[in-house]
Amino acid sequence: MTTIEQYTAALPADQREITDRLQRLIEKALPGAGAVWHGHPVWRAEGEPACFFKAYPKYVTFGLWRGAEIGDERLSLNARGMGTVKLATAADVDEELFASWLAKL
Repeated sequence: MTTIEQYTAALPADQREITDRLQRLIEKALPGAGAVWHGHPVWRAEGEPACFFKAYPKYVTFGLWRGAEIGDERLSLNARGMGTVKLATAADVDEELFASWLAKL
């Protein structure tokens, strides 16, 4: 089984910088609740998937399962209400904003 640390260690340096920042924020909100699930890191709240990140060749997606409930137009919503944001550089990680989203989980 792959761990979150193994997942991030396998990423290119620029994506590792993004995921390191995300992981610190997420762990602060949901300490010890993360694991690799369906091939990428996922954190749970009250036993249900709450948030994740997933690396793609040109960006990292940060997602919230119940993103529609966050009510922020900066999140791209899918038909099921999951909200995501694409991050191309570490500078795209808005720590204050993302922490406010995570506080609503």
